[in-house]
Amino acid sequence: MTTKTVLRWNLRQLMAENGMFHTTDLVEPLHQRGVEISRQMVHRVATKAPQRINLDLLAALCDILSCTPNDLLELAQEQVREATAVNDTGPGIGALRPIRARIRRPDQPD
Repeated sequence: MTTKTVLRWNLRQLMAENGMFHTTDLVEPLHQRGVEISRQMVHRVATKAPQRINLDLLAALCDILSCTPNDLLELAQEQVREATAVNDTGPGIGALRPIRARIRRPDQPD
C-alpha cells in the first residue's frame, strides 16, 4: 500500500455549523462582499472540491463563515491499494492464434 496526499473541502460542514443548509444561502453574502457568482457556480463550489479557486472567493467564504483557509482546506493522508490485474497469474494463451476468416458469397464457387 502507498500513501496519497488528498485535499478535503469542508465548505458544506462549515456552512452547516453556521446554519446554512442550502447552497443558495451563500449567494447574497458573497454578493455583499463583491463576489459576483451565479447560483449554479455556488452549488458547484459547495458540493464538490474545486480544482482552482479565486482568492477573492476564498477570502469571502472565510469572512462569511468566520474561519481560516485551513478550516476550508484540509490536507490528509490516505492509504491507497495498488491496482492488480485480474487473472494476472493465470496461464498465457500459448500457441493460440487467430484464424483468418473466409468470406463466401452464394454466387461464387469454393
